[in-house]
Amino acid sequence: MTNKILDASEPVGGNEVLKFGPVENARSVLDQIIQDGARRMLQAALENEVEAFLERHSNKVDDEGRRQVVRNGYLPSRELVTGAGTLEIQQPRVRDKSPEADDRVRFSSSILPPYLRRSKAIDELIPWHYLKGIATGDFSEALQSLTGAPVDSVNASTIVRLKKAWSKEYETWSSRDLSERRYAYIWADGIHVNVRLEDQENQRQCLLFLMGATAEGEKELIAVRDGYRESESSWMELLSDLKSRGLTVEPQLAIGDGALGFWAAVRKVFSKIREQRCWFHKSGNVLNNLPKSAQPRAKEALHEIWMAETRENAYKAFDRFGEMYKAKYPKAWECLSKDKEELLVFYDFPAEHWKHLRTTSPIESTFSTIRLGHRKTKGSGTRQASLVMMFKLAEAAVKK
Repeated sequence: MTNKILDASEPVGGNEVLKFGPVENARSVLDQIIQDGARRMLQAALENEVEAFLERHSNKVDDEGRRQVVRNGYLPSRELVTGAGTLEIQQPRVRDKSPEADDRVRFSSSILPPYLRRSKAIDELIPWHYLKGIATGDFSEALQSLTGAPVDSVNASTIVRLKKAWSKEYETWSSRDLSERRYAYIWADGIHVNVRLEDQENQRQCLLFLMGATAEGEKELIAVRDGYRESESSWMELLSDLKSRGLTVEPQLAIGDGALGFWAAVRKVFSKIREQRCWFHKSGNVLNNLPKSAQPRAKEALHEIWMAETRENAYKAFDRFGEMYKAKYPKAWECLSKDKEELLVFYDFPAEHWKHLRTTSPIESTFSTIRLGHRKTKGSGTRQASLVMMFKLAEAAVKK
């Protein structure tokens, strides 16, 4: 039996073999299908948005009962760069035929603003690529791997313009009023990044992060600042600035790594706040004091402590860990036991919050992407640019 060769546009059934021609720009058929599907969905959404607008104004009629707000063809087609590729879109146009200009209504799409040329997902990739060390003139090529085609709307001048706009955004955000903000919990941590264009002494930068959770459970980025992770004075400047801008109601609990200079500072600024040490950092420090052969079992034993259903069971698991490792590996035991109470403070809070309070995971997830980039590349350009890009990355991650 011979197999029939069909064109991609024909239906397939039986023993036919589907034959595809060469794919332009090395793009797969699947990518093309996804891109076309995204274009159709976006076009349909725009059509539905216009129809809903026309329906809302269907009561506007002239003396003969004819509608005044009607469709008026399409605007010239435009390209939109998205995570699914570059989509060619035609936006419907609306006309209000009312004779009096003051009576006319104007249609403005909330889905596709007039001058939008890139989706938010593409703009969010720009800080990430910058932090990986991609030169401003190479962004179009770097984004092509995602979109499947050159991204002409992202060039060197675009990056320069965005950096300036984001710098102003960061300055405004960093001086915003906080008198209405209330945080039940705060998480603190710092990340070291590489800076290409500074002198030798300033090529390693640390950025301090503070994140908070409101009583309603919403996580927010509170502060991002250049400083030193282990420095009390750096954290004191950050916290004092927040308080001067109105953050005077003390959070109930702070979560962070025990090595942070944050703790000495926060006790002076928020004297009643309780302290929870991060189990992620603590586990890593404990395991570093054990030989590799002992680490898998020790990791399980640590897990039994912080995942215990009650504080009493956690104490018992703590004791079992001591029985297993105290005598043979005293440094590992000392590292764990010195923060025993601070590691178990989360038990005093609602059980449904425990998974969020045991670690600094709300900001670790943001750091993981950034750290990956900095291990493999030479980093971003200047300290200020790095600060602004990290702010944009963290801001986007918190909103997701």
